Amino acid sequence: MKIIVSKNILQSALHSIAPATPTRSTIPILNNVLLSTISDHAVTLRTTDTEMGLIREVETEVGENGSVCVEHKTLNEIVNEMPDTDISISADSENKISISTNFGNYELVGVNPDEFPAVPQIDNKKNVAINSRTLQRLIGKTMFAMSADELKPALMGTLFEFNENGVNAIATDGHKLSVCSRTDFKSNGYTGNVIVPRKFLKFLPQHLEEQDEITLSIGENYISVSFENTTAYSRIIDERYPDYKSVLPKDNEKKVKGVKDEVLSSIRRVSILSNRTTRQIVLHLGPDNCTISTEDPEKASSAKEDISMDYTSEQMNVGYNSNYLIEIISHLDTENFLMHLKTPISAGLIFPEKQQENEELTMLLMPMRTGKE
Repeated sequence: MKIIVSKNILQSALHSIAPATPTRSTIPILNNVLLSTISDHAVTLRTTDTEMGLIREVETEVGENGSVCVEHKTLNEIVNEMPDTDISISADSENKISISTNFGNYELVGVNPDEFPAVPQIDNKKNVAINSRTLQRLIGKTMFAMSADELKPALMGTLFEFNENGVNAIATDGHKLSVCSRTDFKSNGYTGNVIVPRKFLKFLPQHLEEQDEITLSIGENYISVSFENTTAYSRIIDERYPDYKSVLPKDNEKKVKGVKDEVLSSIRRVSILSNRTTRQIVLHLGPDNCTISTEDPEKASSAKEDISMDYTSEQMNVGYNSNYLIEIISHLDTENFLMHLKTPISAGLIFPEKQQENEELTMLLMPMRTGKE
């Protein structure tokens, strides 16, 4: 194989496919990038960690067709240190690689490209078209709530429910839950559920602004999407998602209204002195006065602030993990937010004061026992 490519183009391509290169792997071949000619004027660069893969098409001058497999980190470091110039990359039948410029040569040994994992076949593929902004919104309002616990694999992704009337995105870690429903989606006959892993969802937003609409190809085991010059694919999480609807309370009649930025600032200040393990803060809600407090007996520290919140029901103290509460309130867009509560030991619902057009956003947070209920 022999190609000539611009340094800037190659650098951009190597950077864009880096998310699929594992940081640590017991399978050495996965540390490589596979370069393959596909025409007289183009090559593809491909990386994978076997769970997710990225393919980037790049315009080049092709002198000889073929493939080469080279360590991604090494090639990236060489290219990063080069000035703006054309780079020639060639490889012989023994996978000896030569990288040449008008000022120097670099020789290294690659890996047999036949050993690189093949692109998986997506069986029973269904194509689902969705507005890019809609998908970006669904991801942005739910991904923060998913779990990082490998013992709960179903919760390590966002559940997408595609139906005739819209699409729902759901994520939870068992402590917090976020449900974002959009009606500006037309299924065109496709209905179904799929759990999409965090890594794939984290990659998508940076490309969603490239086009107004994208097509998700959803199969039995994989999901893929193609942009202008990049294709991304990922294994689907093949687990049963918990029945999240059963934990959404329908009788939380105690209403709280707060100013988002003011409440967030209070929580952040007070939680500085919270216990480093529990991160617990307590909301003291009353019709005449509302406060937020914390104490850490281990360090003999405490903090308390008055907060401006509208609440007209009877006195109630409810504890929360401050980090979780900050995450939820931070993901609301409106100046004010609403909390619907029932008891100090039951799940609380949190909403924006006004829902966006074509959207319904519902967040849930489980309380912590305070001993002062």
